[in-house]
Amino acid sequence: MLDKIKEFASWFFVTGDPLIYGADIAIALTTAAIIFVLTYFKKWKWLWREWLTTVDHKRVGIMYIIASLLMLFRGGVDALLMRTQLAFPDMQFLSPEHYNQVFTTHGVIMILFMAMPLMFGLFNIAVPLQIGARDVAFPFLNSLSFWLFFMGAMLFNMSFVIGGSADAGWLSYPPLSEMTGSPGVGQDFYIWGIQISGIGSLMTGINFIVTIVKMRAPGMTWSKIPMFTWSVLSSCITIIIAFPVLTVTLALLFLDRYLGAHFFTMDGGGNAMMYVNLIWMWGHPEVYIVVLPAFGIYSEIVSTFSKKRLFGYGSMVFAMMSISLMSYFTWLHHFFTMGSGANVNTFFAITTMIIAIPTGVKIFNWLFTMYRGRLTFSTPMLWSIAFIPCFVVGGMTGVMLSVAPADFQFHNSYFLIAHFHQVLIGGVAFGYFAGLYYWWPKMFGFKLNETLGKWAFWIWNIGFYVCFMPQYFVGLDGMTRRVSTYSWDTGWWGLNFTSTIGGFLMGIGFLFQVWQIAHSIKFMEKDTTGDPWNGRTLEWSIPSPAPLYNFATTPQVTERDDWWEEKERIAAGKAPKPQPVLEPIHMPKNSAIPFIQSVCWFAVGFGLVFHWLWIAIPGLLGVGITMLAHSFNYDTDYYIPVDEIIRTEEAARRSV
Repeated sequence: MLDKIKEFASWFFVTGDPLIYGADIAIALTTAAIIFVLTYFKKWKWLWREWLTTVDHKRVGIMYIIASLLMLFRGGVDALLMRTQLAFPDMQFLSPEHYNQVFTTHGVIMILFMAMPLMFGLFNIAVPLQIGARDVAFPFLNSLSFWLFFMGAMLFNMSFVIGGSADAGWLSYPPLSEMTGSPGVGQDFYIWGIQISGIGSLMTGINFIVTIVKMRAPGMTWSKIPMFTWSVLSSCITIIIAFPVLTVTLALLFLDRYLGAHFFTMDGGGNAMMYVNLIWMWGHPEVYIVVLPAFGIYSEIVSTFSKKRLFGYGSMVFAMMSISLMSYFTWLHHFFTMGSGANVNTFFAITTMIIAIPTGVKIFNWLFTMYRGRLTFSTPMLWSIAFIPCFVVGGMTGVMLSVAPADFQFHNSYFLIAHFHQVLIGGVAFGYFAGLYYWWPKMFGFKLNETLGKWAFWIWNIGFYVCFMPQYFVGLDGMTRRVSTYSWDTGWWGLNFTSTIGGFLMGIGFLFQVWQIAHSIKFMEKDTTGDPWNGRTLEWSIPSPAPLYNFATTPQVTERDDWWEEKERIAAGKAPKPQPVLEPIHMPKNSAIPFIQSVCWFAVGFGLVFHWLWIAIPGLLGVGITMLAHSFNYDTDYYIPVDEIIRTEEAARRSV
């Protein structure tokens, strides 16, 4: 009996690697500490009532952001492990198998479990406030979306210590991802972790499209919508078309692995290149899904900190919607070397070059907005300005990669690695950092420390260029991606060592950000104005943090940048807009069903990973029962009475 338990444990748990044992200890200690704190301070009910069952878009947004920062830490540690392995030739720090797992999880986590939830967190925080709404269109669905993302992320991360991680790359090309190439359960963790979180992403896309189309404040016509909200709309349109492709692709891969189908294997008439085409039909739009909202954030921040209207509002909207549409016609540039023929390669080379035009338009919009503006250089503005040269280099190298003949040289080299990190860190991460700093006071009611923020900014940026500029040259020297080691005679070690120094500088920059948050919580600089940046859009017209109901009365919009124009009118001696009479506010009730249903989905995924139907089938039954329970639950809403609104508003005014 004991031998069987030992045999099962050695198969079920990942063993034999000191790094994994260290992670096991860290996970156990962290879990014990969380349980102790919640028990000691008697916060279990608070956790359940205020967070796990909440449908408030602001709290859902905060949970997204906390989860994404944890994933940034995990993905960042993976990156440093890789850079350590590549710092010198013939390093034995990571075995080739472990290196494969690390770069696979790094890519998946950074794109799907860090960038996406950070983006959704900012959607939740800012969009309803910007359009004058009290919540999103479907608050229950919003909560379910978050918990599905969270359970998918947990399922994927669990493979680190249970069963073993996926190691076929972040896009898992067959035949390596098929049973013949990856017989372990890591690839199944990959499939079900992404499938479950992907359902949540798709529902978020639908939710925010409906929210923006149907729930804007009276008077907010299409030409008065804030630019961040426009960028969210364009991103969500891309989501609802691209993510079903991912769902189907992974479902087919699962059928190959689980039932022995042959969609992507040469046996039985399948074709691995069909998978590559399908996954990039989602994968390339995915880049625009995460970068478009960053464009909206830059637009809000550049305009606010230049104290000017955004230059070329119409052209900016046109550019973002054009990118959303054209993003579906560029995927094949990721594999010009496939051998599709000159005509096909030419088509996708041209479409890739064309999409650079609306991207370039926006750069000029931001530059002309800053021109002759009264600029202030707070941390949100610093990250926004730093984005411009970074993204220009990333964009230009992207155009180089779009040239099909030249791509035969660049393909799968470190030149490509440098390019997409330049775009995704410089474009996406910088943008979301800027947004996080910008809307932090609205989320929590206090500002982050500027001095520590500027230290973090400079260390991050210096580290970024030290890390990725050498990778262009080592790529041109012939170093291909996904190699776990190299020899001294390649001449690559100097550039790799420099790149590793840059990677660790970025890690130090992240630690400064953690210090900044901890310091700011301890020495809280409260925002007593509700408008710490002298903002332009509606979210800055209400107290910080925003009340549960957001707006005591529904705002009446008459101008673009309506809050800025209102302040200008008052400064000119004109009377402020008359406020409507207070009325009871209709709000959604919290619900435990999204959390419980997501736990059931987790059980389904976990059971299918190990082919344990005795877990998967009850999980599916749980999903069905929770759906029925929600369908027949009619006690889903309530009204906040006027006297409670008056008390809340008076308390907010007393804090000013």
